[in-house]
Amino acid sequence: MPVIVDSDPGTVSALSAALPPGTHTVDSTERLSAWLTHRPAEFVVVLGPNLDLDEAIKVCESMRYTRPSTSVVLVRKEIETETLYRAMQSGCRDVVRAEDTAAISTAVARAQQLWQALHGESSSAQHGHVITVFAPKGGVGKTTTAVNLALALADRGARKVCLVDLDLAFGDVAITMQLFPSHTIEEAIGSEEAMDFGMVESLLTRHEHSLMVLAAPNLPDARDRVTATLVSRMMRTLRSEFDYVVVDTAPNFDEQTLQALDETDDCVIIATLDVPTLKNVKVALETMDLLNIAHGHRHLVLNRADEAVGLDSEKVEQILGMTITMAIPSSTEIAAATNAGRPIVIGSPDHPASRAFRKLASTLAEQAGDIQVDDGSTPADGDRRGRRLRIRK
Repeated sequence: MPVIVDSDPGTVSALSAALPPGTHTVDSTERLSAWLTHRPAEFVVVLGPNLDLDEAIKVCESMRYTRPSTSVVLVRKEIETETLYRAMQSGCRDVVRAEDTAAISTAVARAQQLWQALHGESSSAQHGHVITVFAPKGGVGKTTTAVNLALALADRGARKVCLVDLDLAFGDVAITMQLFPSHTIEEAIGSEEAMDFGMVESLLTRHEHSLMVLAAPNLPDARDRVTATLVSRMMRTLRSEFDYVVVDTAPNFDEQTLQALDETDDCVIIATLDVPTLKNVKVALETMDLLNIAHGHRHLVLNRADEAVGLDSEKVEQILGMTITMAIPSSTEIAAATNAGRPIVIGSPDHPASRAFRKLASTLAEQAGDIQVDDGSTPADGDRRGRRLRIRK
């Protein structure tokens, strides 16, 4: 994935809009060095226009020897002959104007093609989409949303989907789906450097509806032994084999959750109609802004959307400063379906909540670049399977 180096939030937002989802941002060259140390697969560094030119040239010269297959794209407000000469001598791959977003996108695409050529990767290789489900407070329906969203995306085997339980201390994905996994993510501890899909696949548990699940550890003491590096390698290994990887996270910003958010393409944030939850979500959004997490790729889901409690959708949007992507209606049938081990999407596919989860899946799939998705509607010809997914290349 690309890494942007710039300290100005406005510039970062403008550059991020021209780059692929999942792009990371650091505000200094020191943080860039730390970031790249544990991430050998980053294919391009984009040096923003607010970075001092001398400092930018030093980065180019250093990376020419330490990471020759990682391209450097230098972005400048004005491009002078001296700047071009110094950039060329230092090994910079491209120099583009800050206002030319098309040229920035093209330069990054060329960098990815170069990386794929040097590392023997086919440009048509499947590259799945990571969706992280996050809530800063427990008990708001985070796991229920993650499970039903993953099932809706899987659509009974039409898509390859893996659901990862990254609530490492108290994960409930397996019990919610009435699964009894023989293996969990705990067994991957210590295998960061030797991880491949064959090893990861042996840890997955298959659900009856063709969904694969990577379960959380059985005991909470394993949480501290699951490193951020392991999470990063796991996410990248899974996304190379699945159309979608849905991640259920812990209700806090621990290092594993932060790493998952760094690897994510889209982040689904869960809120409910109560003041304590909205306060926590507001703080979480501000924290994500500070950490440059999922800018432009956040989706607010309002769970238990019963306005009889005194708050309405308009007030929620005003408090949080973002539009509600989907509202999941309040219903005791959702909890009943969960207790029965048949999440609402498969237990009651015509329920309003099921339709909402399928619509959320459709929205996320379309934004991922899918040409066609199953939105749960019934076509005119009566084919109840609806519109089908075609994975982007």
